[in-house]
Amino acid sequence: MATRGSVKPFVNFNAKHDAEVLRKAMKGIGTDEDAILMLLAARSNAQRQEIKAAYKKAFGKDLVKDLRSELGGKLEDLIVALMYPIILYDAHELHKAIKGVGTEDEVLIEILASRTCEEMKDINKAYKKEYGSKLEKDIMGDTSGHYQRLLVILAQGNREEGVDESRVEKDAKELFAAGEEKFGTDEDKFINILGNRSAEHLRKVFDAYKKIAGCDIEESIKDECTGNLEALLVAVVKCAKSVPAYFAEAVRDSMRRAGTDDESLIRIMVTRSERDMLDVRAIYKKKYGESLYSTIQEDTDGDYQKALLYLCGGND
Repeated sequence: MATRGSVKPFVNFNAKHDAEVLRKAMKGIGTDEDAILMLLAARSNAQRQEIKAAYKKAFGKDLVKDLRSELGGKLEDLIVALMYPIILYDAHELHKAIKGVGTEDEVLIEILASRTCEEMKDINKAYKKEYGSKLEKDIMGDTSGHYQRLLVILAQGNREEGVDESRVEKDAKELFAAGEEKFGTDEDKFINILGNRSAEHLRKVFDAYKKIAGCDIEESIKDECTGNLEALLVAVVKCAKSVPAYFAEAVRDSMRRAGTDDESLIRIMVTRSERDMLDVRAIYKKKYGESLYSTIQEDTDGDYQKALLYLCGGND
């Protein structure tokens, strides 16, 4: 894991001690939510897995089940999300997005556009192990058309590596010819190039594209495509430019819409806390002129807010 996370492994970690603190916080009348969230938000994901094992060993009980029965509402959702092993959480979110009522395309798009090839391969394994079916097969059963094809390409986690200088100009010209230059759009070209080239390569292609087309590739996609395919292509472009910038925007959207989209807010804060939260925060501050911390303070409340602020890690 990258060290640009806000949540770091707790230094004097003792799983048995933590398990006892949690048990005490849940035993008897009333629950000490503060003790629970302060402890779990200040441990790394790997440490939380050890606490889970120590809890079962000491008390013969399932920690996550106990947390579910003692907590409620958004705090419960957040704490339970923190307790999943990182990769399994992504697999779980994808499964829920596909198998729930209707397809939560937003979740499919966010995860498949933003995860590294290595993460994607691990997610595929975890998905198969946990749900007994292949992620790709489930995606195909629930989506269609060019959108489905790009999702399947991304799900492979097989992007090329490095920059092929000899192909940068050619890719840019092909994208221009496939969209802006002609009537109708050759979606296959967009899918093939954006789905398979490395992020470094694509950044060079986007620069070359701007010179040829006179506009940003995102604008062209918005003009040429609609619906889920448009949303996925735009997400892929944004993530190729900068994954933390993509999440700074996504976390802003989750709080600045009419009403807070807590599912997205929780998913982003949990999944970026050990990956790149420090970069997300820096970009957020620069782009919106206020800290992520202060937006969370304005937009949420109670113990749920407290836990989110712990994951955010600091006020910029």
